[in-house]
Amino acid sequence: MDERGQAHTLEAFTAALLILAGLLFSLQATAVTPLSASTSNQHIENQERAVAMDLLATADTNDALEAALLNWNSTTGNFTGTDASGIYANPNEVKTFGRFGEMLHRSFLSEGIAVNVWVRYRTGSGEVHANGFIPSQGESCRPDNVGEYCSLLFMGSPSDNAVVATRTVVLMDGTNITGTGESVATAAANDRYFAPDAATGSPVFNVVEVRMVVWQM
Repeated sequence: MDERGQAHTLEAFTAALLILAGLLFSLQATAVTPLSASTSNQHIENQERAVAMDLLATADTNDALEAALLNWNSTTGNFTGTDASGIYANPNEVKTFGRFGEMLHRSFLSEGIAVNVWVRYRTGSGEVHANGFIPSQGESCRPDNVGEYCSLLFMGSPSDNAVVATRTVVLMDGTNITGTGESVATAAANDRYFAPDAATGSPVFNVVEVRMVVWQM
């Protein structure tokens, strides 16, 4: 009986050692590596991209996006509330351009996430030039800066982990410009507006693409 008991004890001890060795091997195999960090970063980027896309979709649906594009002051030749550069650069200024600005502040800026908002529009010939956006620069939407892109909000050069979301807004000829000091003038009748009438003879004034670049500061 004693020999049989000793055998059982030895078997149990051996089994415990095997289980312990298996646990140690598993822990070593799942140690945190640079790949794990990369996977985490990718998850954050995917989440920020989803939030940016949802924000643009919501802002478009409730007309906040169009309202931001129409918040124009023809006297100063830039968006209402921008600084001397004609660009929203201070996070506190962003809230001054309406619901879209408030949405950006609530979803990103108040969380320490930087945002650039680019506006691309069609030229008078109805074409968009091939050079597209220059994400490392801020070019204001003043009428004398003739081109196919400009900055609505510019907070600097994006990092390598920046994500992008876009939304297209159709502006009609009869759309009213609503910025500070602006008389009730339509986009088609305002030659000081940042975008030209790219579809003369059509009720469509211009097709504007809003491009958001989002990254962790």
